[in-house]
Amino acid sequence: MMPPINGAHKRKLRETTELAMTLPARNTRRLRQLTLVTLLALMAGGCATVNLDSHQPASAEEALSLAASEEQAATAQDYLLRAAQQFQQQDNHVAARTLLVSDHFRPFASDALKRRHQRLAMTSAVALKDESWAQALTADLPAEYFLNYESGQMQAVAELQARTLKVAGKPLEAAYTLMSLVMNDPDADSQRLHNEIWRTLAQVPAAQLRKAESSAIGYETEGWIKLALTLSDPKPGLDQQGRAIRSWQNNWPAHPAAAILPSDLALIASLSEQQPERIALAVPLTGPLANAGQAIKDGFLAAYYQDDNKDELDILVVDSAKKPFKELYQELIQQDRELIVGPLNKEKLAELSNMHTLPVPVLGLNYLQDGDRIPEGLFQFGLAPEDEARQIADRMNQDGIRQALALVPEGGWGNRVAGALQAEADAINSRLLSIQRYFPEDNLRAVTAQLLGINASRERAIDVERTAGMDVEFEPRRRQDAQAIIMVAGPEISRQFNPLFAFYFGGDLPVYSPSLVYEGTEDPSRDRDLNGVMFTDIPWILLDEIPLRNRANAVFPDMTGGMHRLFAMGADSWQLAKRLQFLQQVEGARLQGHTGQLTMSDDGAIVREQLWARFTGGTPELMTRPEEQYETGEAAKSRSL
Repeated sequence: MMPPINGAHKRKLRETTELAMTLPARNTRRLRQLTLVTLLALMAGGCATVNLDSHQPASAEEALSLAASEEQAATAQDYLLRAAQQFQQQDNHVAARTLLVSDHFRPFASDALKRRHQRLAMTSAVALKDESWAQALTADLPAEYFLNYESGQMQAVAELQARTLKVAGKPLEAAYTLMSLVMNDPDADSQRLHNEIWRTLAQVPAAQLRKAESSAIGYETEGWIKLALTLSDPKPGLDQQGRAIRSWQNNWPAHPAAAILPSDLALIASLSEQQPERIALAVPLTGPLANAGQAIKDGFLAAYYQDDNKDELDILVVDSAKKPFKELYQELIQQDRELIVGPLNKEKLAELSNMHTLPVPVLGLNYLQDGDRIPEGLFQFGLAPEDEARQIADRMNQDGIRQALALVPEGGWGNRVAGALQAEADAINSRLLSIQRYFPEDNLRAVTAQLLGINASRERAIDVERTAGMDVEFEPRRRQDAQAIIMVAGPEISRQFNPLFAFYFGGDLPVYSPSLVYEGTEDPSRDRDLNGVMFTDIPWILLDEIPLRNRANAVFPDMTGGMHRLFAMGADSWQLAKRLQFLQQVEGARLQGHTGQLTMSDDGAIVREQLWARFTGGTPELMTRPEEQYETGEAAKSRSL
């Protein structure tokens, strides 16, 4: 019996029945599948639409994909800017950069979106220190661009704009931006902004400042440029700087910075009037260290007599070798000395370490042992081997050297060098593969072979012969994991070691040495064996034109390289004696000394940065000029003496 025709059992239409009968079964199944896929796609498009107003993407790629599906450019750009800001809040500036440099912002849908984009882009460019992006963002950007933002945002945007310009390598433009902020925002913190303007101008080369002077527009801008030029090049001493600052204030009385000096300059002006006038130099003039003490004294007094600002200064020289230094210190206090330079002996300096505070400051000419307490008022300066070990490690790091071998003499001094080298290597995640110790009387061939792993190579060949029971053709090889050699040796020993490196298959390894490798006077015929060796040494030794050294050579023609270095140390001690408070209190302060560029650490130790040279044709050649090596872009010229 046929079922009734109702809603559940409708009879097929003839056309449909005939079509189904005429199609092959396989095509029928395909048609059904296509229909199902289409229906699912339509359902997905209608039910899963993303609300861009509230969506938080998990990745930059997801955000870009969703923005691409949005037809309205303004909506897509607004979404990407909010997503970039969310990534910035998560400190994910790489993801933010991916969004902000995308083509979705070409062109901008509105000026408001363009301003939001600029602010966010500058934020990530600064965070990532992306110089090329910062340059693109600030190309043709006027100093007053921040005025396009609402009053509540102007200061933040101006300072962000200045930071972006500095990342882009445009410190002068950054300073102009901050000057414009001071002139346009009466509520701005003038002292803080004046400090930042000065520190930013201090990064501008003198030649660029001179060019800017001729095109400066406006009283405030011209005054800032004049101030920067006054203290730029040539770099005057502290006394001259103080006078120059006061002279500028007199010439520009209506300038905002004349009333509110940048803090660094106010401190310089103050310190130039507060230098010690009664100084004692306490060095050994008798006993085993007498020669060293005499060289330091000669350098100290030579620099003193050359100083144009030595008027009314009282210098007392005493022999520190005759009594315990703590006792001598108390005597000098009773004589109303305002600063004591010395002692040279490390053990005598340690006598002060159990004092909590030194009523009269001391510039020690050595360094306390690690772990010794440093009393307040103690400053430390010397030619420590640890300084040169640090510079060797830093130089190798710059050159991409991560694994090195070291040759270090036996003995206490060698232990200090080895310890410093190891500590510096650890600090920069490098490795000293081996520290080979030696005595000068050792067989240096054997020492070199041991250092380069030649002996180990021979032993492996012997083992192979024993195992195989037959002679094996063998060519020794040096160890292959070493990238460089650190050679700590005097000239005589170094002239033997360096050719042996090549003999034992290490001629391709760069060699780094401390100043010990160079006697201090050119001797091409003997030093040809040192060709290729790179070493660090003080400007007094490596630079050509040093007037004080020329006069010293005339007075002390027989002075050796070691005594020359101590003489230079004495000359720098005089300069430091007048500038200790300056180095301690002015952030980034530095002194261009005869023993290197001098800065002060937080604990009062003077840190020296020497020069680098390479033996070529038996004579040292500077690897970088002092102005190239010492200019970091961060230390202000006003803070360089």
